[in-house]
Amino acid sequence: MLRAWTPLVFSVMACAKSSPNASPNDLDTGRQQARRSGQAVPTAVEIRGDQGPVRVEVEVVRTPESISRGLMFREHLPLNAGMLFFMYEVAEHSFWMRNTLIPLDMVFITEDLKIAGVVENAEPRTDTSRRVNAPSLYVLEVNGGWTRSHGVGAGDPVEFIYGSPDGTSPPK
Repeated sequence: MLRAWTPLVFSVMACAKSSPNASPNDLDTGRQQARRSGQAVPTAVEIRGDQGPVRVEVEVVRTPESISRGLMFREHLPLNAGMLFFMYEVAEHSFWMRNTLIPLDMVFITEDLKIAGVVENAEPRTDTSRRVNAPSLYVLEVNGGWTRSHGVGAGDPVEFIYGSPDGTSPPK
């Protein structure tokens, strides 16, 4: 569910209501959308942090419905997996954790693919607004504690790793 829609802030829940039966290992929502549209989407994100490059397999969300749903009701997120939100505009985005069952780190990423800031260990099942007070275009959600354990923080470069529209191999 969307909290607010303004030209300056697009606030969404970190995870919005979805089917409680959704598979926690389902990382192909964005790949299915891409297959239908014929567009390639990232299958992974690589971040160069203090400890060197680290890769996260991602589920991409980019529709208002999938952005609102996010990671709600999921009881597990694989260790090096996450959800990558493609927001609609560069803005100071804000997320909450209502109906999110697991703690998450939120990595806010600028248009030029640098980390704008990180919210660490967002507490599940809360309506507290979480933001980094810096503009971003993308948000990556990973397990709580992931960013600290990998030495990832503001200013680190990010690279999107693209697969083919069916998600099986890189485009040629």
